[in-house]
Amino acid sequence: MTDLVGDARRLSPDAQEALRMRAVAAVRAGRNRREAAELLGVSAESVADWWAAWQAGGREALVSGRRGRRPGEHQVLDPDEQQCVRQALLDHRPEDLGLGGQLWTRAMVGDLIALLYRVRLTEQGVGKYLRRWGLSFQRPDKRAIEQGPEAVRAWREETWPAIRARSAEVLSADQVGVRSDQVSGRTWAAKGGTPTIRRTGNRFSVNAMSAISTRGKMWFTAYRGSSTTTVFLDFLRRLVGQFDRKTHLVVDRHSVHRGKAVREWLAEHEDRIVLHLLPAYAPETDPDEFVNADLKRTLLPACRARNAGGLADEVRRFFHRRQNQPRIVRGYFRAPHVRYILDAQKP
Repeated sequence: MTDLVGDARRLSPDAQEALRMRAVAAVRAGRNRREAAELLGVSAESVADWWAAWQAGGREALVSGRRGRRPGEHQVLDPDEQQCVRQALLDHRPEDLGLGGQLWTRAMVGDLIALLYRVRLTEQGVGKYLRRWGLSFQRPDKRAIEQGPEAVRAWREETWPAIRARSAEVLSADQVGVRSDQVSGRTWAAKGGTPTIRRTGNRFSVNAMSAISTRGKMWFTAYRGSSTTTVFLDFLRRLVGQFDRKTHLVVDRHSVHRGKAVREWLAEHEDRIVLHLLPAYAPETDPDEFVNADLKRTLLPACRARNAGGLADEVRRFFHRRQNQPRIVRGYFRAPHVRYILDAQKP
């Protein structure tokens, strides 16, 4: 008889498991171990081992185990050291630990491990640890240093729920500027060469202001020139005329929104509209910021405007489309940083 144990070991785990099951089945059917071995082309010793394993543990004893090292076996860092490094990444920036820079890269994590434990890992080895720790390479959100976390917390958890609880129309508003020389997005081009965008030296811009509600409604105005108190007051007058009940409008702390003329007008119309200012340096709390991002992402890559009038027309067409797409407008409120608005509406 030819001993084929070497060949059997080169079988896949599933095939090896099936072979062991057939050997046990043959013995249970009345064949002796040597007969079963000759039938399957393996050694009698292997059949004896499998039969003993089956008698001791049943089918589970014959299931193929995972090849290679066990999880955690022969790792350079022990579990406590791994937890220490992982927590350092979550709690600190590289510059906080004397490494310099704002972002954690594999090379930077390797420098941290070397600093703490005098062990130098390859970037590939660092990457394995990062994946094992449940971390992924992500684009970070940006926050102004001047932002007050407590003010943002109070707005989300106290001020906004109080506004939402009132029987009134609640809107979020913001301004946006679009320039003819802005380029947004990517384009197809030959590999190894950076594409060139040819632009006119005759630069022009258009500004817009919009307001949105969680019901999917949108109001807007587009204009040339700067955002001034006059423009803002005209927008407020038009907005108030759209409702038969008191309106609460949430805006950022732009100087125009806090101007003397605006405060005086609001005092004269306090029975019709109230202005609420978002926390300073916290644009991520305003859902209308997503309108602005949508405008630039949608309009700029395909913009063909040759002058300010043409650009203004394209901006207006964008807003008119969105006014007829309430599903998209409601979607602006579902982004993670502004989910607090919808959560406050739940009973």
